[in-house]
Order: sequence, then C-alpha cells, then structure tokens
Amino acid sequence: MARVIVTGGSGKLGTAVVNELTANNWEVINLDHAPPRGESPAPYIQVDFTDFGQTLESMLAIDEQYTGVDAVVHLAALPRPGLRPNAATFGNNFMSTYNVFAAARHAGINNIVWASSESVLGLPFDRVPPYIPLDENVARPETTYSLGKFLEEQMASVLTGRDPQLKMIALRLSHVMDVADYAPFPGFDDTPALRKFNLWSYVDARDAAQAVRKSLEYTGTGFEAFIIANADTVMSKPNDQLVAEFYPGVPYAPPEGANDTLLSIEKARRLLGYEPKHSWRNEV
Repeated sequence: MARVIVTGGSGKLGTAVVNELTANNWEVINLDHAPPRGESPAPYIQVDFTDFGQTLESMLAIDEQYTGVDAVVHLAALPRPGLRPNAATFGNNFMSTYNVFAAARHAGINNIVWASSESVLGLPFDRVPPYIPLDENVARPETTYSLGKFLEEQMASVLTGRDPQLKMIALRLSHVMDVADYAPFPGFDDTPALRKFNLWSYVDARDAAQAVRKSLEYTGTGFEAFIIANADTVMSKPNDQLVAEFYPGVPYAPPEGANDTLLSIEKARRLLGYEPKHSWRNEV
C-alpha cells in the first residue's frame, strides 16, 4: 500500500480527497493546521507549512506515526483572495508550496499533485477571455492570489526540468462544491451575472478528488497542468445565450451540449481518464 501525504486534508476538498484515496487502497496521512471536522479514515497531524523544518520532517518521518512517503497531494492554502491582505496571501500560499515542493524533493518523493486554481485563467474575467471554451493554454492571473498559483506552476516546470524522474501535476480546480452547496443552483438562471466570473463553472468535491487520484496514478513524468471542472455548468440557461449576452465578440466554439462546461476538461479526460460522475442537477 503506497503512502500519501494530503496537506490540507481537513478542508472541503481535502476531506473528499482523503476519502477517495483511502477507498482506493492508499495509506493516507492528513497534515493540516486544523483537525478534521468529523470522523476521518486518516490519521491527523498538525503541521505549519510556512515552517520549512516542520514541512521537511513531515515528508521524512514522524515518530510513532510513519516513516517514508511515496507521494504528496498539496491542498493546504488560503483558498481565495480577500481573506487576508494581498502580501499575506501571497506569502502564505507561495512559500508554503515552495516548502512542500522542496521538502518533498529532499525526501526523494517524485509524485506530487497540488491544487492550482481556475483563477490562473483570468478570473473574474473583467478583461474578457481570449476565447471560449478556455483551455490550459491560457494563463492570465489577475489577482495576487492567482499570481501565486501561476508562479507555483512555473516553479514546478523548472523543478521537473532538472529531474527527469519527477512528476508534478497542477490541478486548476474550478469552484469546489459539496452536495450541501447545490441548494441555490436552480436560482442562478435569474442572476447569471453573479456566476459569470468563472464562465458558470464548478466542480463537485468528489469529482475533484477523482482527479487527484487519477493524477497520482498517472505514469508520465514532467510538469502538467489540467483544468478540473464538472462536465456541465451551474446554469440551466444555454451557453449560447450566456456567451452572447456577456461576452459578445469573443471567439466561441460551442461545445456539444447546451450546458457543457466552458472550462475545457478535454485534456484531463484524454491524459488522466478523468470523467465527472456527479452533477448538481441530480442533487436538487
């Protein structure tokens, strides 16, 4: 059984990831600043990832808990801009990620997956996107938070360029939702402007966890970035109407379905075998 560290395993996404990996025969260790909110199948250890010493020790061994780690899933971060001043957000997120990456390399861990963000694509799209649907070729960070995520991806590209055995996968996750978050979705058609900030996208936490698992299982090396969203939008109103109203003149290649995601997941489907299984339409 391979052992994987999940940083931030007590959060919304982290909880789903811990459950998904445990159910698929991974030995999971949850490292977070806060304990799980309820029962968890993984042991929990409190770690401050802004402290390199703590981070390095957690990648090597913690007495009476474990020795040696095969893979790292790094989710611990301030989850969005505006929770702290910009410099504090950047300092916490980027330096924590540097510490995790550097400590993992010291520990000889070659399998690293982490939470990047859809915000790298240019959210909240006050400056119109270059085309729709968007894919991984777009990187236009508009906030300090997204700048940090973009620079994390650049760091991974440099690190994998130095080591041909290293695999680092950035998941540009859309807005992560639990089932309890779906109650207001039917009302979004009345206020479509409120959700245009990410082209009406979302990802179910269980599907995001699937993407994490499939990324760990991916046998390639080097750096890859994947957009991870659900197969549909948060809207019942057709994409054609939404794009015409809010993004007139933007080059638009309509996807097959009227409500198919406008953040393309084709690369994740093709390389990872990612296929969303959950939709808000089945939960409300």
